[in-house]
Amino acid sequence: MDERAVTDPGADATPAEAVAGDPDTAAAPAAAAGEPAAAGEPAAAGEATSARNTDIVPGPGGVMTDEVGVVTGDLTLRTELDGDRVVVKVQYKDADEWYAVTGGSAPLTDPAALDAVHQIAVGLLDRPEG
Repeated sequence: MDERAVTDPGADATPAEAVAGDPDTAAAPAAAAGEPAAAGEPAAAGEATSARNTDIVPGPGGVMTDEVGVVTGDLTLRTELDGDRVVVKVQYKDADEWYAVTGGSAPLTDPAALDAVHQIAVGLLDRPEG
């Protein structure tokens, strides 16, 4: 038997398919509706490879987003899978809207690398001391 033929039936589902196309909750099927994972916490069961959230405070230049330009202040950073791409987004802490970080999307061939990509994004953008 070819071992490659044995797969997890849900492994091919994208985060959007996992939760009816809602990008704000696609990473949190086991969490309360609309609730992101706690800052700095590993993903909840069911989102092991779909998204990571961490609260950050960017430096004086803020974070550039595609939709609204620069955002500053207390933010939540989300690194999520979108098919075979990693996408970095931010939101004002406890807000509803997510914004794509400019330049924050790239191919990701191994979903297990999501944690490492998230930690790099946090390291680059979390600058509470300036």
